Amino acid sequence: MTATVRVGLDIGASKMHGVAATADGAVLAEVLAATPTGGDDVVTAAAEVVAGLRSQVDGAIDDVVGVGVPGLVDAAHGAVKHAVNLGVDDWFPIADRLGERTGMRVVVDNDVNAAALGAAQVTGHQDLVYLSLGTGLAAASILDGRLRRGVRHAAGEIGHVPVDPRGRPCQCGQVGCLETAASGSAVAEAWPVSGVPPAQALFDAAEAGDPRAVEVRDRFAARVADAVRLVSLTVDPEYVVLGGGVAQVGERLRVAVAGALVVQAATSPFLSSLDLAGRVLLLPGGVPVAALGAALLAGADAHHPFG
Repeated sequence: MTATVRVGLDIGASKMHGVAATADGAVLAEVLAATPTGGDDVVTAAAEVVAGLRSQVDGAIDDVVGVGVPGLVDAAHGAVKHAVNLGVDDWFPIADRLGERTGMRVVVDNDVNAAALGAAQVTGHQDLVYLSLGTGLAAASILDGRLRRGVRHAAGEIGHVPVDPRGRPCQCGQVGCLETAASGSAVAEAWPVSGVPPAQALFDAAEAGDPRAVEVRDRFAARVADAVRLVSLTVDPEYVVLGGGVAQVGERLRVAVAGALVVQAATSPFLSSLDLAGRVLLLPGGVPVAALGAALLAGADAHHPFG
């Protein structure tokens, strides 16, 4: 195998997804594993995923592995903290620990940043904001092909922008944060179901004509539209790409959010001129963008991975 093959790991709260991919984004192998709790146990599981990928491609991989992980990530030092779902509170040197276990150089970044790199690769657009609608709400920016992390590693934490002083308490300690209304958790609270993802159940019920579901769906879409407007008016990207668990409802999500943006712009010539609705894209289904983006992190220049 002569092509450069890179390894990327997306370490999530419940599972980790590893891929071996070529430099142009073709996925050659995938490994899924459960994510344990505790930094050292996470490293052990990650090393096993890397070994599984190596065996699938007959060992023909680069000596670098990219890792996307939740929490605040110091990419320069390969450390993560405030990764609550992983049982990591203080700074944990995940790059050094995983490097010791695999014998490879390890490059680490926030999982949403990694997903943004993957989204840019998949969509072919190098100026975008990736909006992750998962348990929480976060964004990551690829601007002119460059990833923006921020000096405190907190760029894109828009879910913790307070928007409603009478809203619900947020886990960050503030009140009325955007993610309390525009996230998978917000959907689950507003439309509690069992046996099926809440967002899917909500959109199905709304599509079937349930008036209460229509109301909840439209309110949720309006708050996601608020998030789109926030990032668009901040950095003015070419596109805003919707991803994360909620995006699994498919094109219906993009249509609902775009419709909300049209309504919001109806009384504002300024907003109308920006065509925000036309700049919203949906992440293609079935593509492991976070793991793929982590593999891109393993390239020579993670700050500017597209050349």
